[in-house]
Amino acid sequence: MTLLATEQTMSQTGRSVKLQRSIVIGFGLLAALLVLGTILVPGFISPRNARSILLLAAFLGLASLGQTLCAMVGALDLSIPYVIGGANILFPSLLVTGMPAWLAAIVVVILGAAIGVANGFLSFRLQGQALIMSLGVGFAFVGAVQLYTSIGSDYGGTVFAPVPNWLRNFAAFNGKTFGLSLPPVVLVWLLITLATIWALYNTWFGRSIYAVGGSRTAAARLGISETKVWTSIHGISGAMSALTGVLLLGFSGGGFVGVGDPYLFTTVAAVVIGGTSLLGGAGGYGATVLGVLVLTVMTSLLVGLGLSFAAQQAIVGLLIVPMVAVYARTPHIRNQI
Repeated sequence: MTLLATEQTMSQTGRSVKLQRSIVIGFGLLAALLVLGTILVPGFISPRNARSILLLAAFLGLASLGQTLCAMVGALDLSIPYVIGGANILFPSLLVTGMPAWLAAIVVVILGAAIGVANGFLSFRLQGQALIMSLGVGFAFVGAVQLYTSIGSDYGGTVFAPVPNWLRNFAAFNGKTFGLSLPPVVLVWLLITLATIWALYNTWFGRSIYAVGGSRTAAARLGISETKVWTSIHGISGAMSALTGVLLLGFSGGGFVGVGDPYLFTTVAAVVIGGTSLLGGAGGYGATVLGVLVLTVMTSLLVGLGLSFAAQQAIVGLLIVPMVAVYARTPHIRNQI
C-alpha cells in the first residue's frame, strides 16, 4: 500500500507541475496572438470576429474532447474525422426518410458512440497497431455510411436536406442565445468543458484515466480495468465526433463527407499545443481548450493576413515542433517513480 500511495502522490504532483506550465505557455501564446492580431489585422478584436472565432473553436473543442481523453492513456483516435464526416451525411439522409430531427440526432450520436466502443476495444486488444486500427475503423464507418446514403442516388458523399431551424440557430454564425448574438453551441461547449474538467479531477472515472496513463501497474493494483477505460474514452470520442458532425450540418447547411478531414490534424494539434502528453498520464481537457483557442485565433490571424491554407499548415506545424520539445523535457511520471 505504501508503494501505491507513493505512486499516486508522485503522479498527482507531476500532473500538477506539467499542467501549470502548459497553461502558462498556452495563455502566453494566446495573449501574443491577440496582440499581433490587433496590430496587424483591422477589426481583429471586433465582436463579429470574436463570435466567429468562438464558433469555430466550439466545433474543434467538441471534436478534441475525445482526442484528449485518448491521449491521456497514451492513445490517439484517428477515426475522428471519418466519424464526423459520416455523421454529417448520415444525419440529413435520415431526415429525408421522415425521421424527426431530434431522433435522428440521437441515433447518429449513439451510433458514433458504438463505433467508438468497438474502436476502443479493438485498439486495446491490438495496442501495437492501435493507430492503424482506429484509422481502419474510421474508414469502414465512413465507407458504410456512403454506401447507405448512395442508395437510389449517384452521389453518396454529399447529402442535402432541409436543415431544422433550431439546428441552424444552434450552430450557425448568426445564431442567438437568449437574444444575444452568440450561437448556442458556444455555450454548450462551455458547459461541457466545465463538466469534463470537474469529472476528470473529482470522479473515479477521471482518476482512472490518469492512473492508466500514468502507470498501468499502479492502475491494475488499484483494481482499475484498463479495457473498460479504453473502451469508455473511445466511446466518448465517437459520440463527440458524431455530435460535431451533426452540428456542422447546422453551420454549413448541407452534408459533405469531407467536412471532418481538417479535424484529423487539428484535434491532435490542439492536444499537443495544450500540453497533454501523448504518452499519457499528464494534461487534461482544460489545457486542450487553451490549445483550441490558440489554434483558432492563429488561423483567424493568418487568414486576416491573406495567407494560403498551405502556409497556415506550415506555420501551425512549426509551432507544434517547439511545443513538443518543451513538454518533452519533463520525464513521464512512470520514469520518475
